[in-house]
Amino acid sequence: MIELVKAKLGDIPAMQALVASEVKDGVILDRSEDEVATNIRSYVLAKEEGRLVGYTALHVHSRRLAEIRSLIVDKAYRGQHIGQKMVEFTLKEAKELGVEEDVLVLTYLPAFFEKLGFQEINKEVIPEHKIWADCIKCIHFPVCNEIALVYKLS
Repeated sequence: MIELVKAKLGDIPAMQALVASEVKDGVILDRSEDEVATNIRSYVLAKEEGRLVGYTALHVHSRRLAEIRSLIVDKAYRGQHIGQKMVEFTLKEAKELGVEEDVLVLTYLPAFFEKLGFQEINKEVIPEHKIWADCIKCIHFPVCNEIALVYKLS
C-alpha cells in the first residue's frame, strides 16, 4: 500500500537518487542537497513499505501563488495514480496554508494535470521572480518548451 508522508532530512539521498535520471534528461530541475534540505518541509513522499516510490513539493511563492515542483514517480510504479494522489495532497495543503488564488505547475505532461483540473496559461503571466529564481538553472533556458498550467483555488 502506498503511503503519503512528509519528507525528513534522512530521505534526501533516496530522493536525489530517484530523480537523477530525470535531472540528467532535463525533465526536472536539479536541486542540490542543500536546497532540498532548506525546503524539506515542502516535500511529500510516496512510500511503499518504507521504500521511496515518488515525491513532489509545494513551493509557496506568495499569499496568492504556490507551485507544485519536482513531481516524480518511480518508473516501475507509474500508472497507479500515485502522482495524482500527491498532487491532490499538495492542493489540499495549499488550501490549508491559505494560498488565496493559484497553484502553478510547469510540465512536459500537461494532459496529466488537465485531468486534475489545471488549465493552461501563457508563460508570460508567470511572476518574474519565478523565472529568474528557478528557470535560469534549467539546461533548456532560455528556450523552454514546458507548458504552464494553474489550478484555481478560489
